[in-house]
Amino acid sequence: MYQYTAFDKQFVQRRARQFRDQLERWQSGKLSEDGFRPLRLQNGWYVQRYAPMLRVAVPYGEIASRQLRVLARIAREYDEPEAAVFQTAMEGQGKLGTTFLPKNCAHFTTRTNVQFNWIALSRSADVMDLLASVDMHGIQTSGNCIRNTTTDALAGVAVDEIVDPRPYAEILRQWSTLHPEFAFLPRKFKIAVSGAREDRAATGWHDVGLQLAKNAAGEVGFRVTVGGGMGRTPLIGAVIREFLPWQQIMNYIEAVVRVYNAHGRRDNKYKARIKVLVKSEGQRYIDAVEEEYRQIMEIDGGPHTISQAEFDRVAACFVAPALTDLPDLDPQALEAALQARAAGHVAFGRWLQRNVHAHRNPQLRAVTLSFKRPGQSPGDASGDQLNALADLVDEYSAGEARVTHDQNMLLPWVHASRLFELWQEARALDLASANVQLLTDMIACPGGDFCALANARSLPIAEAIAQRYQDLDELDDLGAIDLHISGCINSCGHHHSGHIGILGVDKDGKEWYQVTLGGSDGSDLSGPAAAGKVIGPSFSAAELPDVIEAVLDTYRDLRERGESLQSTVRRTGLEPFKEAAKTARHRDEPVAA
Repeated sequence: MYQYTAFDKQFVQRRARQFRDQLERWQSGKLSEDGFRPLRLQNGWYVQRYAPMLRVAVPYGEIASRQLRVLARIAREYDEPEAAVFQTAMEGQGKLGTTFLPKNCAHFTTRTNVQFNWIALSRSADVMDLLASVDMHGIQTSGNCIRNTTTDALAGVAVDEIVDPRPYAEILRQWSTLHPEFAFLPRKFKIAVSGAREDRAATGWHDVGLQLAKNAAGEVGFRVTVGGGMGRTPLIGAVIREFLPWQQIMNYIEAVVRVYNAHGRRDNKYKARIKVLVKSEGQRYIDAVEEEYRQIMEIDGGPHTISQAEFDRVAACFVAPALTDLPDLDPQALEAALQARAAGHVAFGRWLQRNVHAHRNPQLRAVTLSFKRPGQSPGDASGDQLNALADLVDEYSAGEARVTHDQNMLLPWVHASRLFELWQEARALDLASANVQLLTDMIACPGGDFCALANARSLPIAEAIAQRYQDLDELDDLGAIDLHISGCINSCGHHHSGHIGILGVDKDGKEWYQVTLGGSDGSDLSGPAAAGKVIGPSFSAAELPDVIEAVLDTYRDLRERGESLQSTVRRTGLEPFKEAAKTARHRDEPVAA
């Protein structure tokens, strides 16, 4: 993990003190509401449907056990609404049928950040101080700026990795933080970096997607895509550079963003994302970027060229931890021992197959702990669970974990000889569901239970589907399925990229849901990045579990031997699934367009 320098620590601590001063001036009336709003947003503080929401940055998903313990403390001591606030929320959501509004917990997001939904603004400065004590903050987790740069959760350990993307992601993070060129963009801006043969970072769906590669001479560089994004107009990024030397990546992104800053729409927030500019201008946008880049290099002298010394300084933080207390065993003997143990423990065998990933070090494995189980919202972790998770991270993964973009937690440094012990402890914490990449390993945003922008609730839908599909034999038979749920068109639940996507919409003040099929994030499992297609009119919340069941039953009827849902949809087209979904509509429900 990146180790904060004295400057880094001072920077975050000063920012926390600055926020406390801003808060106190707002509380005393010296700073207006309009004046305070952009300041709190720049530090990750939103005001949601019933209470404030804090978004904490977890750059490229890497998180330490000491940071998890502070998040646990915040969940226990601060994520607690005042009685009157909570009663109002329960009454408001109760009219829609919500009986469970999670509190005293953290929520892992699809951008590998962490959110809290109930912290009072009056206590926000204390929380910022706590975060700063472990090198954490909420800077640029909100607003029209470059947001948290993300990457592959298996970065640095994946067997198919070409180049470790983490040093580049860290350098980009430092450079883009509070950069004046990037602080007031037409709209929010997201970057993803992948260094493996398989794109597990969904780079095509980002404003800027960076794919590390090596050319014929063995030199490292980036394939650059620009203009991807979800929301009202889902678009896949266009390739604007096939190979850019790694040293120039910041100069080039500056050119990309300068052109966007100059020509992006500021008069219409729905058309303000860079994807709209790239789509409308096409080659003219690419030509403008190349000309801006030429001027940056030739006239300005390439001021953001990354030196080898700076790269080496940052890269030195991303080395494998020394696991000197563990034996160096024959890899084949290790695997044989695991399979023998799995033969005697069916549940462990399932977990080994689904949640344990190959590692570039044959002694080690990467392990996904699932935060998808009935009775708890996808990606939620209580304070007690976070504390226990920190203990597991210390004991089994050298003090380091990764928040994944599908709202789970990955332990990257687990010795294969200790997998059975880890599984036993994780199972006791209800974190060992063997459902990774299966239907119930779904992505869901907080939706209308919390978010002021949402048109419909996501969490009750996720719970209803999870309750219906608890048979692991059935889930294994259905195979790998990405199910993504968004409560509104902003697409925080990435519904566009789901094999099955669910989008909450508002029809005459009532909650309805569109269903899409065939979306892809760009991974090997899903195929080239693409947006799913809608199967018919919207469905009511009551109908939705039956609709999903009808779609899956149709898949079972139509699939050929070994065929996935994704492959079946592509082969047969949408019509059989549209007809099946239609039959699941309740007769007493009106049809929403």
